[in-house]
Amino acid sequence: MAEALTIARPYAEAVFRLAKAGNSLPAWSGMLKFTAVVADDKRIRVLLGNPEVSTKRLGELLLDICGDKLSDEGRNFMLLLVESKRVEVLPEVSELFEQLKTQHEGVLEAKVASAFAMTNVQLKDLVAGLESKFKRKIKAKVNINPELIGGVKVEIGDEVFDASVRGKLEAMSVALKS
Repeated sequence: MAEALTIARPYAEAVFRLAKAGNSLPAWSGMLKFTAVVADDKRIRVLLGNPEVSTKRLGELLLDICGDKLSDEGRNFMLLLVESKRVEVLPEVSELFEQLKTQHEGVLEAKVASAFAMTNVQLKDLVAGLESKFKRKIKAKVNINPELIGGVKVEIGDEVFDASVRGKLEAMSVALKS
């Protein structure tokens, strides 16, 4: 995964600069999300490493699948990835592009893990508290993780706020062992 992110980063940054210059961030966001789904399909993944499928044929196939979902620049980008044998990193390119886009828009992405499903009011209160702390707009992605036992764990960039029962039990365990 780390290697795929390392490979994908220059592509994501280049596409982001292109999209920003062309004032087309939402269009590129949509194209990258769509092509990431196509590239992640198991039937396409089988073709990516197949020496019997020529680069030209693979490019034609992917462009046929994408159809009119891609602009001319999007089609050129897809062909560049095919030529470079980097189609498999499209999901990572899309993910990194979204991170760059949210940073550009002044939005921080928060990964929230909750032991139980959160109500809209709870999520709204949590996001409001985070926005107050960081003085920026927060976009939260919530995942249910029963292993937390109770509470939530929030990751924003490099910062982690662990207000889960599991986290508190682990902290108590470490304190008792010291």
